[in-house]
Amino acid sequence: MTRRIFAVFRAAIIAPLFLSIWTWFLPRWFAGERAFENPRPAGWIVVVVGAAILIACVWEFAWRGLGTPAPFDPPRELVVTGLYRYVRNPMYVGLVVTVVGEAIVFPNLTRALLIEAAAFWVIASLFVMTFEEPVLKSTFAGAYDEYRKRVRRWIPRVRPWYPPPHLE
Repeated sequence: MTRRIFAVFRAAIIAPLFLSIWTWFLPRWFAGERAFENPRPAGWIVVVVGAAILIACVWEFAWRGLGTPAPFDPPRELVVTGLYRYVRNPMYVGLVVTVVGEAIVFPNLTRALLIEAAAFWVIASLFVMTFEEPVLKSTFAGAYDEYRKRVRRWIPRVRPWYPPPHLE
């Protein structure tokens, strides 16, 4: 139990720092002091959906995997529960949804944030294919191979995948 609480504590520090890079610091850099002026409330629904996905994923990484989203402090267990039953990379999906929602909310940032979301998607795809997947394969071997065969990288399943008991 102590390991889980410590993992949640670490994730509660690391995840907001990473999120703030994409949702606060880069937008202010792109658009300056007026970046967050004239908000349009309808976009907050999309931001909340993206944030809910991110929170659920960070929780699963910390509580189930005993790690954080950071590559220097990854989960110690393969996480195949929660939203990871539907898609292998829901955290990246959640971040893109959050940034797109922010593009809807802040008209001064719409174009810059849509470009940022596209750039993030390309960077995340390259990172996943060249670093994350090989590391997961070497760390979790057969368990990750089984998971990879059943759950797609980016396109969510309609029905969740329920892994055999030895993977949960």
